[in-house]
Amino acid sequence: MTRFSFRGLVYALVILLGLLSAAPNILPDSMRQHVPQWYSQHTLSLGLDLQGGSHLLLEADTDALFARQLDTYSSALFSDLREQNIRYVKHASKQGLSVQFTLSNPDDFYKVKQRASEVAVQSDGSSALLLTQQVTSQKGVEQQGTASKGISQKGNVIVLELTEEYQAAVVKDAINRSLEVVRKRLDETGLTEPSVTRQGSDAILVQMPGISDPANVKALLGTTAQMRFHWQTQVNNSESFIRADINDRQYLLEKHVALEGEHITDAAAVFSPETSQPVVTFRLDNEGARQFATMTKNNIGRVLAVVLDDTVVTAPVINSVIPGGRGEITGSFTMSEAQDVALMLRTGALPVPLHIIEERTVGPDLGSDAIETGVKSGIAGALGVLVFMLAIYGRWGAIASLALTVNMALVFGVLTLFGATLTLPGIAGLILTMGMAVDANILINERIREETKKGRPAGSALKIGFEKAFGTIVDSNFTTLIAVSLLFVFGSGPVKGFAVTIAIGLITSLFTSVALTKLLMQRATKKHQREPINLSSPLLTMADKLGPFNFLKSKKLALSVSLILTLCSMALFFKPGLQYGVDFTGGTMMEISAPQLSTEQLRTVLKEHHFEDIAIQEYGAKNQYLLRAPVSEQSNALSNIGANTGASTEANTVATQGSNIEVLKQVIQDADSTVVFNKVDVVGPKVSDGFADLSILALLIAGGGMLAYLWFQFEAHFATAALLTVLLDLTKTIGFIALTGIEFNLTAVAALLALIGYSINDKVVVLDRVRELLRISPERSLADIINEAVNSTLSRTVFTSLTTLLALLPMALVGGDAVSSFAVPMVFAVVIGTSSTLFITSSLLHMLGKRREQRGKTQLRPTAEEVKASLAHIP
Repeated sequence: MTRFSFRGLVYALVILLGLLSAAPNILPDSMRQHVPQWYSQHTLSLGLDLQGGSHLLLEADTDALFARQLDTYSSALFSDLREQNIRYVKHASKQGLSVQFTLSNPDDFYKVKQRASEVAVQSDGSSALLLTQQVTSQKGVEQQGTASKGISQKGNVIVLELTEEYQAAVVKDAINRSLEVVRKRLDETGLTEPSVTRQGSDAILVQMPGISDPANVKALLGTTAQMRFHWQTQVNNSESFIRADINDRQYLLEKHVALEGEHITDAAAVFSPETSQPVVTFRLDNEGARQFATMTKNNIGRVLAVVLDDTVVTAPVINSVIPGGRGEITGSFTMSEAQDVALMLRTGALPVPLHIIEERTVGPDLGSDAIETGVKSGIAGALGVLVFMLAIYGRWGAIASLALTVNMALVFGVLTLFGATLTLPGIAGLILTMGMAVDANILINERIREETKKGRPAGSALKIGFEKAFGTIVDSNFTTLIAVSLLFVFGSGPVKGFAVTIAIGLITSLFTSVALTKLLMQRATKKHQREPINLSSPLLTMADKLGPFNFLKSKKLALSVSLILTLCSMALFFKPGLQYGVDFTGGTMMEISAPQLSTEQLRTVLKEHHFEDIAIQEYGAKNQYLLRAPVSEQSNALSNIGANTGASTEANTVATQGSNIEVLKQVIQDADSTVVFNKVDVVGPKVSDGFADLSILALLIAGGGMLAYLWFQFEAHFATAALLTVLLDLTKTIGFIALTGIEFNLTAVAALLALIGYSINDKVVVLDRVRELLRISPERSLADIINEAVNSTLSRTVFTSLTTLLALLPMALVGGDAVSSFAVPMVFAVVIGTSSTLFITSSLLHMLGKRREQRGKTQLRPTAEEVKASLAHIP
């Protein structure tokens, strides 16, 4: 009694903590005033797809960063060589990330090597420079020497490069500093709770709730704001360069930086009292003020150019000494432009250029609609599941429904505790979690029902039923977690939220279904331990009257039909093929509501403004349109031009798309002033290629991971039968997506991975029962055992599928376009997965098992107890 009460107290505390963690999400405003602020504000954040906003993925231009670092070190090295009177001839570099020169005296190589190590020495003693020497033999064949201390010797032409270790360190430092600069810039704009996080090794993800037009923010974050002061020169040589102002007036400037912009401590946009034009005033720190006073004193009469991101913003003649560290930047500024320049100078320059490679925007109206449809479909699905459980198991179904409700509350509590962000795919994950979590409750009730049919009283039936169900629940949940974990590792944004939601739901369901349900059932039967449990209902009575089916009778027909459907699905994959979203193809997708434009009018307007490559599709309500623009050849051509000027191809492609989007928006607005831009996605080819590669990798690793686990937990032919069936389910679902024309995007990939988890869960339950029966009666024929296993788990298989369908159908019917690429394929997957469990897995297992018998092998490897017993008989 004491142990039971203590266990109940622990369970109650766990549930209470979970409910307290979830409670702030539903607290009314009247109650928030009476609780601590730290508690009331500890709520789930809504994703951009629910509240509206913009998402920008910024990639660091590492080539530009490396080129700048290499230029700094090579300039220092050449200056040192001139001081040492070591003569050299510099070559035009064939590669952007190397510097080549020839020594007049080849014997000076070791001196150069020593000087390079000293010039580029790092704090850990390593060198940032890799020095190679190319020598050409009489036959014109390059010979290579061996590397020593980061410097390899090849011959007479010297090549300077940055070491890989130094490049990695530089990128890491630049991204860390860029994160701070981006945060400062966004904070200065007054945005509400912008999120700035690192993405991968060289990218930054910026999420801005409530921002439906990120044009100004894009300009702000896309500007490096590196300000430098250079003196004008009359000598055009390797120590000078040309820069132009906004009016294309060119200036020949010294490469040497007279003063770095990092010395600026403050800047402001004001109106000049002399010209009444907007100007930017700045103040330098003490060191900068001293340098500025000295340089202006020594260069009176010269032109000092202020260069901001390779553009000359002003180039005044220095007429007198400028003391005090204060200055003024004049130019053809509007006040808004001057304020942006001042903001960027205050917050500091980005250490590396950042280019937008992905942009996603969701309008606030679409976000509120998503919340409404998500909540409605979620409530409808949950009620359907709870009512169905009550209809099947009566008061025991009420206990299961209570456990399911607690499970959902715990999921919300854990998500809130971790500070997670709830997205629309996350809501889909919650609904699917409920459908899958009910499987454990059904499995337990069915096991208890079996023990009750054998005449066991309540206490014994509960104990044995839970023990037998526990191993199956763990196996099925673990295999599902393998697939879901890959969604988190390889997924992006909302897909990760979907994965986290399901993973947490599966873990909490182990507690609620096994621990909490058992406690409540024991409490309910406390006074009736020796009496049988009444688990009867009209649905169960009807299920029990159904005679046993011979699922192997038509195994050849079942396998043939499955194979034909798979081949047809593969044909559909090629024609008509999948309708890939911009996640995989790159390009632009825009969802708009244009009440004053018909389809033909919109098409005419776009053609008049040379947007012929944009596909227009009606969707949803009247006058709602989906516009799709691929990465055009023109964009690629401009990207190649950009690559030649030092910018990345990806950045130029997305920049071109981004500028075209702004023009496109204006064209549509001119035609219909009431237009609403519900959603805009711009994805570069590099990002889309990455999504495609990671999706394929995730599917392969998911299959491999589950195969390995099942191989370890079961026998090889058990694992093979299950994985082959899942593969057939997967191909049919892909064929279904192609046939119905559902957009294949990252959400669809989430559906496929969820299908793998759900389908394997179903198969494991049957395989576990086959293994159990083989342990009990190894002498029976394999066909009889498989048929009995499938029949004994039939009610569980059907009931679980029905509850999952009840959870998914509202989402598929009224969930909206945002989740249709997940919910609709999942409905199909549940149907096809259930039928394959009954007919295909059983048939494949029988075929593989018979082949194993022909080879003289047993169906199951011996247990540890059986091995020990056999060893005991050896004399």
